[in-house]
Amino acid sequence: MRQTELHLTDEDRELIESYRVKGLRHAREVNRAHILSALDRGVPEAQIMAVLGVGRTVIWRTRSAYLEGGAEYALHDMARPGKPRRYDTDVEARISALACSEPPAGAKRWTLELLEQTARAQGDIGPLSRETIRRLLKKLPQAVAQADVVRRPTDRGVSPTDVRSARSLCPPVSVR
Repeated sequence: MRQTELHLTDEDRELIESYRVKGLRHAREVNRAHILSALDRGVPEAQIMAVLGVGRTVIWRTRSAYLEGGAEYALHDMARPGKPRRYDTDVEARISALACSEPPAGAKRWTLELLEQTARAQGDIGPLSRETIRRLLKKLPQAVAQADVVRRPTDRGVSPTDVRSARSLCPPVSVR
């Protein structure tokens, strides 16, 4: 198999050597540094694959990344955008404010079902499921600091594990 040559600059060699011998680095970065160093020394790809336990495509991608953007580009992963947020912070703030408000007449505390019904009644929040409301409130535990929020009621009643006592999550709010 034909192996293309790779020649590192002196600065890149120093950088790659620092990745290989010292500091806390991600395993991928260390492997890529080993690959670039071995390619610079002319080690065959088959030997690199056997020693490092990587596939041929990893070697090819690391080499092409170095040729495209240099050592920093080859060693680090590109930032990924991730999944976009489905509900913005305004919706989260409105749900948390709703959970902290007084429950409707006839209810002792907010349930996820009551929060869902009230959120749907408000036109500016939009349709939210109970699960979405639960996840939003789980991410913002300080938001329900003034009230207990209960999960969906069942036929057997509400068990103590279903009640989320939020008072212990935040310091008490002083009323003047």
